[in-house]
Amino acid sequence: MNDIKVVMIVAFNGYQHIEYGIPKHIIEDAGFQVVTASDQPGFAVAKDGSTTQVDITLDKVNASYYAGIIFIGGPGAMEHLDNTTSYKIIQDAVQQNILIGAICISTRILAKSGVLTNKYATGWNEDNKLNAIYKEYNVKYVTQDDVVIDNSIITATGPAAAQQFGDSFVKMLQKQI
Repeated sequence: MNDIKVVMIVAFNGYQHIEYGIPKHIIEDAGFQVVTASDQPGFAVAKDGSTTQVDITLDKVNASYYAGIIFIGGPGAMEHLDNTTSYKIIQDAVQQNILIGAICISTRILAKSGVLTNKYATGWNEDNKLNAIYKEYNVKYVTQDDVVIDNSIITATGPAAAQQFGDSFVKMLQKQI
């Protein structure tokens, strides 16, 4: 299984370290290889000041090379990852039935890419804007669950859901292989 890869995409500045670290550990413990992507090369800086090495830049990510793709939230996600490059990766992954996940504020990037249209999803809503964003993109907002799975898309609310998100992602990966 160690040749099966999952790409985790983080903002170069301001990713959420818990949403990255816990699922990464779970995915690696299950025998999958994790590749870290970001919008810039070097060492991405989390909101708590910790860092992680970027293996590949966002513009070089080819969805077909991975069994799963995860967008990590945090205060930098919308500034660094909410763009046409991310949308193309997401759309390509969904077209190829590749498992895709997003946690926290990054679920908004999935919505804006169009892949959550008429699907159930959750996400971070402490700014009370998620309902309006999901309504704009015809997403069925689930408020009562921390992790929501709709076909091959997994969304989660935030750091408190990181363990459940990672576990759910691995279960879905194992079903696909």
